Amino acid sequence: MRSRVASSAGGSEKRPFFYGWVVVAASFFILLVAYGLQFSYGVFVSSISDELGWSRSQTALPYSIYVLFYSVLSSPTGAATDRFGPRPVVSIGALMLGLGWALSSFVEEPWHLMVTLGVVAAVGMSVTWAPCNGTVVKWFTRLRGTAVAVTTVGGSVGNLIVPTVAAGLVSTYGWRPTLRALAALATILIVVSAQFLVRDPESRGLHPDGDVEPTETEVGSTAFDIRWSRPFLLIVGAYGLTWLAVFIPFVHGAALAEDLGISPVRAATVISAMGIGGIIGRLLAGPLSDIAGRFPTLIAMFLLEVAAFAIFAFAGSIEALWAGAVLFGFSYGGGVVLFPPLCGDIWGRTHAASIVGAAFARAGGTAAIGPWLAGWLHDVTGDYQLAFLFGSAANLLGLGFVVALAINQSGLRGSGQPA
Repeated sequence: MRSRVASSAGGSEKRPFFYGWVVVAASFFILLVAYGLQFSYGVFVSSISDELGWSRSQTALPYSIYVLFYSVLSSPTGAATDRFGPRPVVSIGALMLGLGWALSSFVEEPWHLMVTLGVVAAVGMSVTWAPCNGTVVKWFTRLRGTAVAVTTVGGSVGNLIVPTVAAGLVSTYGWRPTLRALAALATILIVVSAQFLVRDPESRGLHPDGDVEPTETEVGSTAFDIRWSRPFLLIVGAYGLTWLAVFIPFVHGAALAEDLGISPVRAATVISAMGIGGIIGRLLAGPLSDIAGRFPTLIAMFLLEVAAFAIFAFAGSIEALWAGAVLFGFSYGGGVVLFPPLCGDIWGRTHAASIVGAAFARAGGTAAIGPWLAGWLHDVTGDYQLAFLFGSAANLLGLGFVVALAINQSGLRGSGQPA
């Protein structure tokens, strides 16, 4: 595995302007648009079910397939980003993403949505999270947590804005025209933002963080070897368990509120509340982890997510749902923002997008189960309580993997082996 040796030469000297923050800004907007669209799916669930006569599990299954495909495809798109650079990879993906969501507005049968959303849109979505975050990791070392925090908060801002806008448009124009309009806008915005992405600082004659000389030297394994190492598998285990339930609130949160008799537009604010919590959690967890350490921060996020799912399970009012949503957004956002920096800290920058993509492909694939399982449990039991209790349990198990990873890395450093 990789070890990194700090360099004392010139680390504190700064250039007047560092292009890495342009890469962060472009990645921020790409994730805002892509995840804003993705997290709006819960707004369309009731309308699709009502018009087409589908059950909640039938409506959730195409979304689960979508999550599975784009997670698995993040491995090849991450590797492609390391090889060809992020600009062409993200641009091509944006076209597929918009096409998939636009075609979803024409569906009449469940299998139609499995193809348009579950396959076509999934191909496009796979070029967003891993390629963008893997690229940002290459541009920073000392400020890695902060930079990734700013990047990923774009997803939370999209989560805050887009679902509410989508709900208003659906109530006025219907779900089909709304999907087509959002798909077209998303394609344009992502393609434009992608033009500002650059593979790494060396491509511009720079060094990470804008330092005059590099602050770390990397020595280590190939990306293939890393994928079978113990730390890699522990990261996959921890995030695979928390992401097993992560889309349950996003897909079923608004429907849960509507089951309590809350209006559709007001129910959509539950999803937006997750966005508010996510913004705060990401902006706090990233910089805090640069100061206090990745593992103490990550353990706190997992514990809070256990509590958030429990609040959802027993909520009986919009106020309780808002509380659970903010806490969930905070803990989920804070936890996910530490994923790319953690990979960068352990294995360095050279294969960053490949490693982040490979880990995301394995761990993220579990998220496909949660939305469908929650819909099935709702159909069987008549409510969502058991589904959200399942979310608490999954995060508690994931916490065990985080603790194991922290012990593993501490032991490696203590024995003098490369971490």
